[in-house]
Amino acid sequence: MIERFLKQTTFTSQEDYARNLSFIIPENFNFAYDVMDKWAEEKPDKLALLWTNDEGDCKRFSFRDLKELSDRAASYFMQLGIGRGDMVMLILKRRYEFWISMLALHKIGAVAIPATHMLTTKDIVYRNNRASVKAIVCAGEEYIMQQVAASKAESPTLETLICIGPKQAEGFHDWHKEWNDAPLFVRPAVPNDNNDTMLMYFTSGTSGEPKMVAHNYLYAMGHLTTGVFWHNLAEDSIHLTVADTGWGKAVWGKFYGQWFAGAAVFVFDHEKFTADKILRQIEKYRITSFCAPPTVYRFLIHEDFSHYDLSSLRYCCTAGEALNPAVFDKYKELTGISLMEGFGQTETTMTLGTMPWTKPKPGSMGLPNPQYDIDLIKPDGTPCEDGEKGEIVVMTGNGLPVGLFKYYYRDEELTQSVWHDGLYHTGDVAWRDEDGYYWFEGRIDDVIKSSGYRIGPFEVESALMTHPAVVECAITGVPDEIRGMVVKATVVLHHDWKDKAGDDLIKELQNHVKHVTAPYKYPRIIEFVDELPKTISGKIRRVEIREKDKK
Repeated sequence: MIERFLKQTTFTSQEDYARNLSFIIPENFNFAYDVMDKWAEEKPDKLALLWTNDEGDCKRFSFRDLKELSDRAASYFMQLGIGRGDMVMLILKRRYEFWISMLALHKIGAVAIPATHMLTTKDIVYRNNRASVKAIVCAGEEYIMQQVAASKAESPTLETLICIGPKQAEGFHDWHKEWNDAPLFVRPAVPNDNNDTMLMYFTSGTSGEPKMVAHNYLYAMGHLTTGVFWHNLAEDSIHLTVADTGWGKAVWGKFYGQWFAGAAVFVFDHEKFTADKILRQIEKYRITSFCAPPTVYRFLIHEDFSHYDLSSLRYCCTAGEALNPAVFDKYKELTGISLMEGFGQTETTMTLGTMPWTKPKPGSMGLPNPQYDIDLIKPDGTPCEDGEKGEIVVMTGNGLPVGLFKYYYRDEELTQSVWHDGLYHTGDVAWRDEDGYYWFEGRIDDVIKSSGYRIGPFEVESALMTHPAVVECAITGVPDEIRGMVVKATVVLHHDWKDKAGDDLIKELQNHVKHVTAPYKYPRIIEFVDELPKTISGKIRRVEIREKDKK
């Protein structure tokens, strides 16, 4: 499959990869037709999607199944008046209809807008009106249907509501009752253009209102390197990525790249995350490849791995936030597997990462993915030397990378604020070592300036994470009349340490940081909490902690 889209399909070193990665870009590329339907022709019976839930249900879908089901869904959507360019929001949790819907929308040229089931009516109205949403496909759960139905009165463009069940409500089309009556699917006569909008995400919003990130049809191809190389997948792989379908990580880890490789995508549809549940799924279904945000690994390493048979597991990756070295080391001790870190944004595919042919450095984001031209720049716009901290930028003066977003939909000013003069500004601060590896420091807004020092939150968090009492932590800056700002740590304690929360433990943690990293970085304020505020994607909302401290 991938030989259709890459001039060279195997690489032996980072130098080989950087020199020879080159895409073959067809006209009118459409992932649903050019990848999924091709697999259905060539290997119709091969397992493509293995879905299970926490009630013990299990469904297996071959590539033939997904072609036939997405054709039927495409015809059904068209029968309901959904067509090319129409905006369709998907609030489907981890239900298998998400994968069918996405492929169907790609086939008819409609724009898919995945969204989390945690949205309130206000959130849905905001998205409906900002994006002119025409239809919503949602899971049949009372809370979700109530919020979706209530949004209609304040959403002038919203015409069609579709529910996949199990419950139904007035005003919703019943997907599974109606779609069997749809006519035979006929592929639209006018194909999509590569630059047509295929997918749009409202960012998870670590600060400010969500932005609408629009991606074209080549975004799917941009994830070829994600699944085939970073996840190191092949046709015999069964891959699990922990992600809600409302988060961009879902298409990073359980859609495009994995199916370029011909791997089976494993989906565990569950209500409440526990480390034990995830490990049981890996054991039961013989998962070979696993990817999760650092938050998940932070909880996994506190389980007793001797209770699980994880012998099928061959390869593990992480992305979403920077990985603390202490978590890397403990997971390697427990499993013998090195975590291969990757970095990217909702606006991009993977821009930095640790590939199978490179040696991971614990805590590093890895090396540049050569489909992007990456650099670090200082505030004055000049390039950083090795060891200097700067903003990660993507250079676009010589052409647009496959996978970079089109723009922030309906917001030219915002687009130009981050993408100008041939540079896309990520807003993330890092430094590069002498081997070319990048090391995350934090968002530009998160960097703390104290007594003339610039302190990156991640370096302090990593130091704290090496103490056995700490499960999770977030570092923020608190205004201080003398120092400008002081470092504050918001800490979630391991259950064995919760009864010790107090002044003595605060001093112990402060001294620990002083010994692990430079003393000036230690947190002068420490607050113990039961949990950290996070986005749906699992990223820590430091802005929420700062706002709370201001109040």
